[in-house]
Amino acid sequence: MSQAEQDLYQEVVLEHKRAPRNYGHLAHPTHQAEGTNPSCGDRIAVELALEHGTVRDIAFTGQGCAICMASTSMMTEAVKGREVAAAQALQQHFRAVLTGEEAPEAAPLGKLVSLAGVRQYPSRIKCALLGWHALMHAIAAPQGAAPATTPPEVQP
Repeated sequence: MSQAEQDLYQEVVLEHKRAPRNYGHLAHPTHQAEGTNPSCGDRIAVELALEHGTVRDIAFTGQGCAICMASTSMMTEAVKGREVAAAQALQQHFRAVLTGEEAPEAAPLGKLVSLAGVRQYPSRIKCALLGWHALMHAIAAPQGAAPATTPPEVQP
């Protein structure tokens, strides 16, 4: 990756940290879950409005480091309006890139590829995956259930 690409990707991450997309609450979520990374204190809550197998709307709240907030913000943009199966597949590709199981250039990540550099910092992988774990728990939660909480230790 060239220095120009690295600079561009860093700017994308910083922009999502400064102005996270889809931050706040949904008026009528159908699914929700929370995630916590006890090693650093990051906390994310994801709310979904699922309709006929599609993520009709998504929002998140919480606080965390720049990587956590940017990753969650970018995730909401990437899955909003997509079928649940497509969101799940995207999560699998994203996780595989961060854990070194898939090459960033081979994964269909779009702007999410800007977070591929996180894989060089194993302790930050949990930060980048926290919102995604909450998303997957929300999708798996029964409709109208109380917010699910991710396991105490979020595994990369």
